[in-house]
Amino acid sequence: MASTSLLKASPVLDKSEWVKGQSVLFRQPSSAAVVIRNRATSLTVRAASSYADELVKTAKTIASPGRGILAMDESNATCGKRLDSIGLENTEANRQAYRTLLVSAPGLGQYISGAILFEETLYQSTTEGKKMVDVLVEQNIVPGIKVDKGLVPLVGSNNESWCQGLDGLSSRTAAYYQQGARFAKWRTVVSIPNGPSALAVKEAAWGLARYAAISQDSGLVPIVEPEILLDGEHDIDRTYEVAEKVWAEVFFYLAQNNVMFEGILLKPSMVTPGAESKDRATPEQVASYTLKLLRNRIPPAVPGIMASSIPLSSLHIFLSGGQSELEATLNLNAMNQAPNPWHVSFSYARALQNTCLKTWGGRAENVNAAQTTLLARAKANSLAQLGKYTGEGESEEAKEGMFVKGYTY
Repeated sequence: MASTSLLKASPVLDKSEWVKGQSVLFRQPSSAAVVIRNRATSLTVRAASSYADELVKTAKTIASPGRGILAMDESNATCGKRLDSIGLENTEANRQAYRTLLVSAPGLGQYISGAILFEETLYQSTTEGKKMVDVLVEQNIVPGIKVDKGLVPLVGSNNESWCQGLDGLSSRTAAYYQQGARFAKWRTVVSIPNGPSALAVKEAAWGLARYAAISQDSGLVPIVEPEILLDGEHDIDRTYEVAEKVWAEVFFYLAQNNVMFEGILLKPSMVTPGAESKDRATPEQVASYTLKLLRNRIPPAVPGIMASSIPLSSLHIFLSGGQSELEATLNLNAMNQAPNPWHVSFSYARALQNTCLKTWGGRAENVNAAQTTLLARAKANSLAQLGKYTGEGESEEAKEGMFVKGYTY
């Protein structure tokens, strides 16, 4: 049987070489083509997406100064928990009412560049009968879509999980693009208390790389998000150690799958101590550790890093990982006190919505007040992205932590 080898147009990197140093890490395979050779044939296979220019444009739009991402992609079950916290039943009508409140907040696009939606929301209309996607676009907000199918137990691991959803992903992403989505999210997690095992890290990295390649092929900018969970009593140095290993693995497999770095966004976790650690970290320490990680592991070709403030994590868009609304904003502000090779911004769910949801309380007469609260949090994080946030005038509710042990999304 003829042997087959896969050769990249640029030099093939050995994995040990890849992890060794950032000078090697920053070398990305050519996006032009991949050559497959065997004894009988020489076949050129397209590796670059036909959407290459559009992907770069979308990524740069989302990574625009003073703006970040509103993550409103909670599953119906998780959205139900949020509604239950204010005494509302988990019905489509109530989910629709709350999502309408969010997307129609006047002037939201001044601070928000992208909104991650759950599949139901992508196809849903507002309570006034207008498509949610159209309302976002009118505000100059890029619609995005959560494409994974959730976490399931990873057999052979230390009670860890893996993210499912690659089956049928190509046809789904193509349909989402037709519906108006222009970027995608895939959430996988890594648990420090449970290891993490080499198996879990490799599974997370490979799944993210395949998802990213498939998304780009359908015209969607993939948010690459290996969330390092906050659960645990470990210190900040242990978080940093794990994060370095995870991101090295992620970029190794992104390159192997010929993902175009200029057409992705990263959503890394901020580097913080475990939520149950006795050692706390200042915003300056979090910024120092996180930026050190990014500089050691993230190629400058990546246009944006989003941070998150929920019990999760992110890059171009950072996750807040269960920090309070105030902590998430202060940490983001600290990371933007000096120039960075990338746009360092936010991708927040509860860190934008927590006080807004409580203010609304399911009452129509509270919609305007709730939207005002949402805009205030969005503006605060907009200022933090610009490095101009001071923290003055914050409410006590904004200081409340949002960490949930064993959080599921």
